[in-house]
Amino acid sequence: MQTIFKFAVFFILVFVLLLLLNFKTIQRLLRVNSLFEPENIITNFQDADKFFSTATIAASSQPLTIATQLGYTFPSSFSHNGELIQTSDFISATNTEGLIVIHRDTIIYEQYFLGLDPEEKHISWSVSKSFVGTMIGVVVEQGLLDLDDKVTDHLPEFAATGYADVTVEQLLRMRSGIGFDEDYSDYNSDINRFGRAFALGTSYRKFAQSLHNEKAPGSVCHYVSIDTQMLCFLLTKVTGKTLTELTSQYLWEPMGMEHEAGWIIDDDNFEMALGGLLASLRDYAKLGLLYLNNGQLNGNQIVSPEWIAEASSPYGDGISHASANAYEYGYQWWIPPNTDGDFFANGIYDQFVYVNPKKELVVAKLSADSRFKHDGPAIKARHVSLFKEMAEQF
Repeated sequence: MQTIFKFAVFFILVFVLLLLLNFKTIQRLLRVNSLFEPENIITNFQDADKFFSTATIAASSQPLTIATQLGYTFPSSFSHNGELIQTSDFISATNTEGLIVIHRDTIIYEQYFLGLDPEEKHISWSVSKSFVGTMIGVVVEQGLLDLDDKVTDHLPEFAATGYADVTVEQLLRMRSGIGFDEDYSDYNSDINRFGRAFALGTSYRKFAQSLHNEKAPGSVCHYVSIDTQMLCFLLTKVTGKTLTELTSQYLWEPMGMEHEAGWIIDDDNFEMALGGLLASLRDYAKLGLLYLNNGQLNGNQIVSPEWIAEASSPYGDGISHASANAYEYGYQWWIPPNTDGDFFANGIYDQFVYVNPKKELVVAKLSADSRFKHDGPAIKARHVSLFKEMAEQF
């Protein structure tokens, strides 16, 4: 009996030791599995830096303070596919946490809801992609990358993967041909499989190396979040710097970002470029302001006007993303159908940076819309209809 007791104590101690050694992984897996649950989603989106490992981006030493003249009034309603939607109801129903409107160079509306503070870091999900695409523009203009370069010109370890013959421009425009299911409502989809792999400590690089071609590179526009992660691998390889260092050097410091930001990192300390940027509402809005001002902000030319024009333009062959209401995709920016020159960055659960150059308008929105899983593309389209209605006021 005493021997059995000793064995029981031994196995309990081993179990406790393993639990302690893997506590961080277990905690992260539990967090990922409950990340979008309605009762947790607001806290999770506002406190992501408390739950996940992050690399810090310091606020700019020369912060840009945008002039403020509040008083803007939203249209009372807007039309979408023949449906009249009350604006105030829509803003509330989508769990809006922060909303800012900039006309020309002046903030005309700025409000925070559901406990979000103006300086608080909020996860942006795929809005992060538009920041990464902008940094690609910087290194292309420096001559460190060419749009026609293949992934394997710089990353030979991808020679036996689906990314072997994919070019930089194909990554930017989501035309890699990689087979990937981006359905967040499907537990077994590739994007949810990626989330669980991250939670268990699998590196982003290893995950990307596991993917295969479904179509020939360049033949179709198919939204694959890992394409942006590949852009990050290229950025770090050709510069010899981390994405965090590049974000600080190329964007945060010269653009005059007001608040500290961060990137979620994996167990190899590599940034989740496809959706792991954490920043304040105002600093997200400044990316829109950069594009509105042809690549110039805070007295600095961050990226060329030519890059801005190309990044925000459709490819021109009529190939669109079938599951996103026929939106086109520029250099990590969405372009609405029947566009009037407007474009936007978009992250799941209703994160937006919308830019309308003709109307000199930028709208940034942070949200924790728990309905997204069931109505994602439709909610995106309703947001764009609202933003277009707003633009008509100017």
